[in-house]
Amino acid sequence: MTVLAHLKELRKRLLLILLGLLVGTIVGWFFTMPVLEYIQRPLLQLTDANPRLNFQTIGGAFDLRLRVAFWTGAILSSPWWILQIGLFVWPGLRRKERLHALGFGVAGVILFGAGVVAGIKVVPQAIDILVSFLPGGAEMLLRADSYLSFYMTLVFAFGFSFLLPEILVALNFAGILPAKAMLKAWRWAVLVAFVIAAIINPIPNPIPMIIQAFGLIALYLVAVGISWWRERIIRKRRSDPTSTPEVAG
Repeated sequence: MTVLAHLKELRKRLLLILLGLLVGTIVGWFFTMPVLEYIQRPLLQLTDANPRLNFQTIGGAFDLRLRVAFWTGAILSSPWWILQIGLFVWPGLRRKERLHALGFGVAGVILFGAGVVAGIKVVPQAIDILVSFLPGGAEMLLRADSYLSFYMTLVFAFGFSFLLPEILVALNFAGILPAKAMLKAWRWAVLVAFVIAAIINPIPNPIPMIIQAFGLIALYLVAVGISWWRERIIRKRRSDPTSTPEVAG
């Protein structure tokens, strides 16, 4: 394909992605109220602070529902726009690379989903601890959009943090980062894990941060193990004269 043909194909896939997001947002609009009720549930369980969401403009409620509809639609339509991205790069991949891409796609969905679930579990605890710093007799009046941003940022931060090990494995499969180098840099990995846990964890309690950091370290060790196992198989194939030479990429 020529450069112009690639650009036309890219435009086509982008338009299909936008169309999928639009349809997903329309469908997500009908789920905004159950989603909002679920997001507000941690606040409703706080009886002492009497937290309430407030809207500072007349169209604030509509704007909030539209944002919730968009995020819900993005999640619902994720198979569609992920498929469009895959179809754009698929023709340029070899058979082995396509198998790797499918494997990384499935693993990424599982890891991201696990991180999102962990983030949803942490949000009520974070709210409960942060609200405990309110002085006695005070009430909490929260901007609705600010609370939604806090909730979604925390959930997605947990989700993306769980993708870091897959990125390491992908770099190893690409021949950029050997398992030996990953293991040799374990001190830096521990430091980065604690820094990430400290940044995305809003709870001013070291215990949740330490638990999350150890979880990231465990995923890092899993990535090292997978990379080492792959390199071991490659070394065996190369040492076996009867084996078929491995094709790069």
